[in-house]
Amino acid sequence: MTNVDVHQHLWSTLFVAALRAREEPPFLDGWTLHIAGEPPYEVPPADHDVARRAELAAADGLDLALVSLSAPLGVEWLPSDEARPLLDAYHEGALELPEPFGAWAAACVRDIDADATADALDRGFAGLQLPANALADAAGYARCAPLLDLLEARGLPLFVHPGPAAGEPLGPGWWPAMVPYVQQMHSAWFAFRAFGRPRHPQLRVVFALLAGLAPLHGERFAARGGSEGRREPDPDMFVETSSYGPRAVDAVSRALGTGVVVQGSDRPYAEPPQRPGFGLGGAAAYAFRIANPRRLLTGKD
Repeated sequence: MTNVDVHQHLWSTLFVAALRAREEPPFLDGWTLHIAGEPPYEVPPADHDVARRAELAAADGLDLALVSLSAPLGVEWLPSDEARPLLDAYHEGALELPEPFGAWAAACVRDIDADATADALDRGFAGLQLPANALADAAGYARCAPLLDLLEARGLPLFVHPGPAAGEPLGPGWWPAMVPYVQQMHSAWFAFRAFGRPRHPQLRVVFALLAGLAPLHGERFAARGGSEGRREPDPDMFVETSSYGPRAVDAVSRALGTGVVVQGSDRPYAEPPQRPGFGLGGAAAYAFRIANPRRLLTGKD
C-alpha cells in the first residue's frame, strides 16, 4: 500500500538561489519573499529544510509526498526568458529530493512550449501543475491545449493550483489565500467542465483546496444549467483537501462521492489532518490516502 500526499511545497537550494538571483518579483531577499499581489512574506527557513521535511513525511506515514512549484509566485506567467531559469532550478532541485518526495512538473503559460514540458515529464515527474488563473475560461484552455494534449497522450494527470493574486495587496495577510485563491479555484472547476472536459475527454485532473468548494454549488448549477447541472460527477475530476477539515471534506464527499477526494496538505502552509480520513472512517482514509491517489496518478484502480 502507498500512502500519498499530492500537495506539498519544498524549495531546494537550487530554487532558493534562483529566486535570490532576481531583483523583480518573484524574488527572495534573504528569506523575505516578494511576489506580486501579496505583502512581503518572511519564509521560515525550517519550512524548506529537506531533512526535517523528510522526517515529518515519515512521521505522517507517507510513502509519497508530491511537491509542486508554488504557483502564486507567478513563475509560470513570466516571459519565457525569465521563467526558464526558475523552472529549470525547480525541476533540477525537485528531482534531487530524497524519498518519499516526488514532484509535479511546471510550465510557462505565457509562452507555451510543449517540447520543454515533454522533456521535463520524461525525467519522471508525476504530472503537470498549472495555475488556476491560466485555466479560467475558453481562451485559457485554447492557449494551454498543447500542454493538456501532452498529458492526455501520456496518461498523466493535471494538478490545478491557485496562481498569483491580481492587483495590489489588499487587507490582512490571509486575504489572498481566502479570496483570490478560492475564486480562482471556483472558476477553474467550472471552466474545466465547460471548456476543458469537452476538449480533453481522457484527462485526469485534480483541483487544489477542494476546488474552492465549487462542487457544493451543484444545486445552483442544476437550477441554472438544466440537465448539464444534474449529470453524474466526473470520475476523473478529483479534488484535494488542503487547508480544509472534516466539515468541508464531508460536504464535498457527499456532493461528489468519496471516490474523487485525495489527501493534499499544502505543507508547509498548512498541516495534514490529525485524523486520516478526516474522521469519516477507515474506508474514507483508505480512499483518500491510497486508492484515489493511485487512480489519479496511474489511471488504475
